[in-house]
Amino acid sequence: LTITDFINILRHYYKSPLVKMDELEEHKIQTWRDLAIRQQHKMLVSIDPNQSIYQAVVMLVESKIHRLPVIDSIIGNVLFILTPKKLLQFLFAQFEEGPQPRFMSEPVRQLGVGTYDNTAMVSQETPLIVVLNIFAERRISAVPVVSDQGVVVDIYAKFDVINLASERTYDNLDISVQEALSHRAEGFEGVHTCLGSESLRTVIRRLVEKQVHRLVVVDTRSHVVGIVSLSDILSFLVLKAPKIFSS
Repeated sequence: LTITDFINILRHYYKSPLVKMDELEEHKIQTWRDLAIRQQHKMLVSIDPNQSIYQAVVMLVESKIHRLPVIDSIIGNVLFILTPKKLLQFLFAQFEEGPQPRFMSEPVRQLGVGTYDNTAMVSQETPLIVVLNIFAERRISAVPVVSDQGVVVDIYAKFDVINLASERTYDNLDISVQEALSHRAEGFEGVHTCLGSESLRTVIRRLVEKQVHRLVVVDTRSHVVGIVSLSDILSFLVLKAPKIFSS
């Protein structure tokens, strides 16, 4: 089960703040898993340890998943889990050791790395259930939270939904994003951003050093321009760049 499954379960059972979802705590994991499969019509995506990193990136990008189990096809054991973060850390280390391709010095937006059209964002007053619907309908994992002036002030990610489970506060999903974020665990360092004019190398280094899953692309006044995620970077480095810059 993933956070995405939990979000879909909440969306399925939630009616209003007046109707409690006590039955969720009595459900078995298999009940949730069966519901998730019926809603998404998806089975487990995995990879064999003998397959390549290229194939792993293709699976992660095309399936829009953030964890790829590496499973021994003979005995069926899960050996480890591949994530975009670990893959990017590995690839960046390889780039740092040798001559870097010229595209690493080019502006990230000019390269088309990231999402810049119709970027999803919400206000601090947006109801949490609306955010969960955005996650599910647009198949994204985070939305920038902006002020009335359009300035990025925070970010709400799927991972933040864990707080609903840990504090058992999922009975009222009509609370505002701002209130939901007030329950966030300590240690949040704030929204990590970049400019569209910054180089791909700079953006990757920031993602790796800050150990975050995405950067909000802003202009010089901190207005949201787009988002660059780990998956965007991996897709470009492994799938797109070799074709574009092979000459």
